[in-house]
Amino acid sequence: MSDSPNRSVSRRSFLTSAGAAGALALAGCTEGPGTGTETGLSGSIRISGSSTVYPVAQAVTEQFRSQNSQVEFNLSRDGSGGGFSNLFCEGNSDFNNASREISSDEEEQCSDNDIEYHEINVATDALTVIVNNDNDFATDLTIDELRQIWRADGATTWQDVNSDWDDEEINRFGAADTSGTFDYFREAVIGEEADHTSDYEPTEQDNTILQGVQQDEYAIGYFGFSYYQSNQDAVTAVSVQTEEADSYVEPTLDNAKSGDYPLARPLFTYPKVSSLAEDHIAEFARFFVRQSANSDLIADQIGYVPKTEEEMQSELDALNEVISNA
Repeated sequence: MSDSPNRSVSRRSFLTSAGAAGALALAGCTEGPGTGTETGLSGSIRISGSSTVYPVAQAVTEQFRSQNSQVEFNLSRDGSGGGFSNLFCEGNSDFNNASREISSDEEEQCSDNDIEYHEINVATDALTVIVNNDNDFATDLTIDELRQIWRADGATTWQDVNSDWDDEEINRFGAADTSGTFDYFREAVIGEEADHTSDYEPTEQDNTILQGVQQDEYAIGYFGFSYYQSNQDAVTAVSVQTEEADSYVEPTLDNAKSGDYPLARPLFTYPKVSSLAEDHIAEFARFFVRQSANSDLIADQIGYVPKTEEEMQSELDALNEVISNA
C-alpha cells in the first residue's frame, strides 16, 4: 500500500476539487517536448491495466521516449482488474493504469505479494453512453432508465423502459467485467441492489462497442469520452439526468470538469514503489504526472479533463516523497 498521505481520495472529493490486448512494445518515437535531448536513462518499463487510460499512457510513453530513446516500454490493455490481478499485484508490471480506484481484494492481493503501490490521479473522464444515430427516442436518459437497461433481469425491449418507445429488443455493447469502466458503471448506474446484465457483448476494445452500436439502430453501449470524441459522427452521445437534477447533461469536458455530468470519474495510474527505486522508472513517473496538466495532450489530443497546475504539483510532491523513500 502507498506510504504517502492523501492517497485515499474518493471519487466525489476528487471531482469536486476539480480484452486483454497484446502487449505493445514501443520501439519508435514521436515528436515531443525536448526531442533530441538524451538524458542517458535506460531500461524497460512494463505498464498494464485500463483500456480507458491506455491512450494517455501511450501518448506519454511516446513523448518520454522522444527524450529517452534507451528506455523501452511494454504497454498493454488488460482492463483495470485484469491488470491488477494478473500482472501488477503479482509483481509482473511496474505500473497499472485504472479507470477506478484499486479494490479491497486487489489491495489484499498486492499485500500478500509484498507489492507496495502509489496512487496517482492523471485525468478525469466523462464516461459516455452511446446510441445509434437513427435512434431518435433514447438520446436523453435518466440514471433510472439506464439502470433498467443495464441491470440483470431488467428491460428486454425499449418499450419496457418507456411505453412510448419502440417495441424492439435492446442490443447492448459494453466493457468486459475485467474493466474498471465496467466496475464504475456498475457502481454509478446499477447500484448495490442489482447486478450488471450478462445479456450484452463484453469487450476491452472500444472499437467493437462503437461498431456494434453504429451498425444496429436499437443498440446501446458505453465507453470513455476519449473514444467518443474521436468518433462523434459515428454515433450519438446520450445526455444523462440524475434523480436529483432537473435537466439532462451531455458528456463534455467542461461538464466533467465542473462535476455537472453525473458519470464523470477520475482516472489513475499506480506505480509499484519498489520500481520507483530505479532512476528511469522514477523519472518516467514524474514525467507522467507533469503531463497530466498538459491541456494540449490530455484534453485536445486525447479527450479527458487535465489536472490543474496546482493539482499536478500536489501529485508530484506526493510522488517525490514516495520516490525518496523507495
